[in-house]
Amino acid sequence: MYPTLFRMTPGDRAHYTALIKLLQHFGWNWVGILAACDGSGDEEAQELSKMMSQHGICTEYIIQIQEVFNDDIQRRRILDKSTAKVVIVCGTSTMFFFTSDTSSILNRVTLIFPPSWNKLYNMNNDNAIAINCSFYFLWPQQTYINVNIYPDGFNVSDCLYDPIMEDLWINAFHCLSPNKKKNDIFSSASSLLPEFCAGLIDVSSIFSAYTPIPSFAYTAVYVLAYALQDMYYMKKLSEHNGFQHRLHKYVRHVYYRNPYSGYIYFNERREVPSDLILQNWYFVNSSFSWTRTISVIEHPDYIPETYINMSDPIYWKKGKVTVSRCSDPCIPGTRKKFGSSIHKCCYECVSCPEGEISNISDSKNCMKCPDEEWPNEKKDRCVPKLVEFLSYTDTIVVVFSAVSILCCLLTDLILRIFIHYQDTPIVKANNRNLSYLLLVSIMLSFLCVFLFLGHPVDVTCMLRVTSFGVIFSVAVSSLLAKSIMVCIAFKATKPGSPWRKWMGAKLPTFIICVLSLVQVLICVTWLSISPPFQDRDTHSYQGKVIIQCNEGSVIGFYSVLGYMGLLAAVSFIIAFLARTLPDSFNEAKYITFSMLVFCSVWIAMIPAYLSTRGKYMVAVEVFALIASNSGLLVCIFFPKCYIILFRPDLNTKTFIH
Repeated sequence: MYPTLFRMTPGDRAHYTALIKLLQHFGWNWVGILAACDGSGDEEAQELSKMMSQHGICTEYIIQIQEVFNDDIQRRRILDKSTAKVVIVCGTSTMFFFTSDTSSILNRVTLIFPPSWNKLYNMNNDNAIAINCSFYFLWPQQTYINVNIYPDGFNVSDCLYDPIMEDLWINAFHCLSPNKKKNDIFSSASSLLPEFCAGLIDVSSIFSAYTPIPSFAYTAVYVLAYALQDMYYMKKLSEHNGFQHRLHKYVRHVYYRNPYSGYIYFNERREVPSDLILQNWYFVNSSFSWTRTISVIEHPDYIPETYINMSDPIYWKKGKVTVSRCSDPCIPGTRKKFGSSIHKCCYECVSCPEGEISNISDSKNCMKCPDEEWPNEKKDRCVPKLVEFLSYTDTIVVVFSAVSILCCLLTDLILRIFIHYQDTPIVKANNRNLSYLLLVSIMLSFLCVFLFLGHPVDVTCMLRVTSFGVIFSVAVSSLLAKSIMVCIAFKATKPGSPWRKWMGAKLPTFIICVLSLVQVLICVTWLSISPPFQDRDTHSYQGKVIIQCNEGSVIGFYSVLGYMGLLAAVSFIIAFLARTLPDSFNEAKYITFSMLVFCSVWIAMIPAYLSTRGKYMVAVEVFALIASNSGLLVCIFFPKCYIILFRPDLNTKTFIH
């Protein structure tokens, strides 16, 4: 709006940026604002409140400061009931509102003053207590001021009616002001009474040789001087038309070095860049003393890089770091839950949901852990999930391994018994080669158990069901061949029966090869299209990663089991029909019992298999495998071994026939 306006300091946003960083550094998100009633205070308060809100800092109240603050009961009541322990002052008002009546309230809070409150240096004893241990932003001192050009001093009588000089005389020299209201306030706030001043007053005692107050007006005069000098060199001073416009161009490009404050120039916002200093005040021995500088905030970003250690109690009114929050910070493992409060700084802390964590304080949201990880007990970090599979350290695996080995040794023992007694009638009955093949198949099936135990890998996953399916198909095919041969043998005993030509070793061998080949083709097709593979299930159980075998093709998996079930069902039916055929040792009835056990086990296994997950699902498979194999071994071979070992009198041709 005003292209010829130049600021001798950066705008308020620079101070606001540094102020917000200070609040964030100490974790203050619940503050109050005192706005000077001077025209600019309310505007600054609104702008600052808006910027703080964008950075998660809430304003509990904004109070306009009146000169006679203690007369405003409502404002005092707001301050008295406030929970904000940090109060920010805006505007450029005087310090007259810090009376003894408000000092007791302000003494409970930490005040933060803007650079415009340079009259803090002139505070008296009572006011100093109220702003003890407060923070103060200021621009660096600009330069020395030469006051020797007024060796005789200033004539007070000529200056008392100047509204700017009036405050100087009453504060610095305790001179009576034409403004009676100011005299009364000064008398009530100070133990000194203003006196009538006349004649010349030496002002060098105020400025001495070096002023701590930034002398921006002094620098502004030099800026204009340099601009005019440049115009003079360019021979433009003699041209009177458009003088202000031409001067503006030269002011805009002023660039010179001040020996005390660095280079002076205007940035793109027509402001003189300057660092910002943050200091902390404390009150000692009836006077103010500067503490160390808290931080030097460099332009153009105005983001403090470091702060000094503020743990010393001397920096704080109550000897410890001020805490100013609407709600206590949410610890890691919890998140904010906002209620009905209009302030986003007021909230509850709730624990993160299952599977989620928060690893920082005051987290707005919890974050989910990766699939392979799970929250720890405090829910502040993700830890690797427990890996679960049928490990050899599990008791149930030890049991399965022991049972499988014992059954395998028992099967081997029975095979040796049959080989040793291979010429006896009971071994020859129902084709001893089929019995050998069946025993070998049962023995290998027991060994297949170990493919299901331990940490699964792709190879064991592919061999699990396929090897068991092929081996068990050979075993069931052998039983089916035995049942068919029993039926053929009975029919072949009739004179002139055409079934005699089917007697011999070729038919059972053909049956076993054809039926087993079908299962082999099913397995090969399954492995070719979509083979089983190792899978990591991270979703079935909370806090666990289940290492398991994925069937790949579900159709292939159930085709293998379904074909075994079909062979078992056909074998059961044929054996059941042949169980009553007249024979002294009809093996069909034992095959019927074995197939009944086999079908019962696997039918019961299906719902148990579908209702479990992880290692328990594999345990169901292993149990079904051991139980069905044991059923075959017990039902078919134990009766024969009993006769061979304990009833040799029954193991004769006379008894068999």
